[in-house]
Amino acid sequence: MPSKEILALAADNRQRFLQHLNVGEAALIFGNRLKSRNGDAEFPFRQSSDILYLTAWPEEHVALFLANREEGQDIVMFVQPKDELREIWTGRRFGPNGATDVFGATEAFEYDQLSKKLPKLLEKVHTLRYRFADSPENDRLLMKSIAVARRAMRFEKGVTPHTFVDLHHSLHRQRLCKSNLELQVIRKAAELTTQAHINAMKMTRPGIFEYELDAEINHTFRKSGGTGPGYTPIVGCGENAVILHYIENNSELLEGQMVCVDAGCEYQGYTGDVTRTWPVNGKFSDAQRQLYSAVLAAQKHAIAAAVPGNTFQDVDAAAVRSLTEALISLGFLEGDLDTNIKDKTYRKWYMHGTSHWLGLDVHDVGSYSDELGSQRLLPGMILTVEPGLYVAGNDESAPQQFRGMGIRIEDDILITDTGNENLTLAAPKEIEDIETLMQEYSCG
Repeated sequence: MPSKEILALAADNRQRFLQHLNVGEAALIFGNRLKSRNGDAEFPFRQSSDILYLTAWPEEHVALFLANREEGQDIVMFVQPKDELREIWTGRRFGPNGATDVFGATEAFEYDQLSKKLPKLLEKVHTLRYRFADSPENDRLLMKSIAVARRAMRFEKGVTPHTFVDLHHSLHRQRLCKSNLELQVIRKAAELTTQAHINAMKMTRPGIFEYELDAEINHTFRKSGGTGPGYTPIVGCGENAVILHYIENNSELLEGQMVCVDAGCEYQGYTGDVTRTWPVNGKFSDAQRQLYSAVLAAQKHAIAAAVPGNTFQDVDAAAVRSLTEALISLGFLEGDLDTNIKDKTYRKWYMHGTSHWLGLDVHDVGSYSDELGSQRLLPGMILTVEPGLYVAGNDESAPQQFRGMGIRIEDDILITDTGNENLTLAAPKEIEDIETLMQEYSCG
């Protein structure tokens, strides 16, 4: 059962979205389905983020129809029916009555009534907001419903949908700027995320395995009320950290290595996303310290650029300039700084972007550019800032002392009216802070 706070948050999101619909406009949104894992077992169910955002509805087989009409607003839900036998096996269902009594629907029906009810709902709707090509089954149902509605309206005054707007250009724009109610939940996700990284640092020592850190991180998420990780955690020691999306998490941590941990807690649907890199033995070597300092400096420059009025691209440019300058000074590159940036020579060791949006999805919805170019940063947006350097062990073009190192540092940055706020600053990232913490708890 979603909390009262989450139900209120969804109601606020839904009302703000409805206010942006002109009379005669509607939206149709489908939820997720269970997916088979193996045999008769399914993966844990996670609702589609759009449905969570607008309703907080936790069950599969749901469709939401929203409309703004002259006579008022429609909030119509199609959900699984109450079924005593199925509920014995798979859990309690809210049913249509729950959709109206708890989740704010003005009308609710059993899901198998969608094909019968949708044509009538589409009458007198000229613009429909819907995401085509996500599901051929849903596309077919909608097209058939429009055809039925057209036939029904042939001899009446009115319209049926003739203009279609992708949700990416309406609902997803709204999701890009977080409300104050959303920020309350996101701050909790950030708090649990930072605590998990601290706990992982505390238990790190040579001889343990990556999966032990993974387990500690998940334990911290769950014991504090999170639903678990918002994405598969990355725990990569030594050269495993050079693999950007390494998720095997089964190697032993060895003396002299660093470990790169990328993990975020999902709380009430919203996720944190933090990466920290630290030495297995609790003390940075000279070479580790040099490369780590280069990444940390780049992150600080990028965070400083994440302010209202700057663009998404400005954040990446700040990180790239700082990293490229460091690669020259450390002996990776030669020549002029601006020429290296123009030629993208840094891409051999920094091959990903600096940021992505964050919210209900770890790579949250929202455009990175608009008709004017790179998206300008606005208060309420949250983006990650995560520069890194990755040096393969067999990279003969890199200085010997840095080979086999992968370093990434990532924080969750909220754009405010006057600048930004680092939501995950509590996770140590200064060299002295990391060493002090680890020496006290695991390596003293």
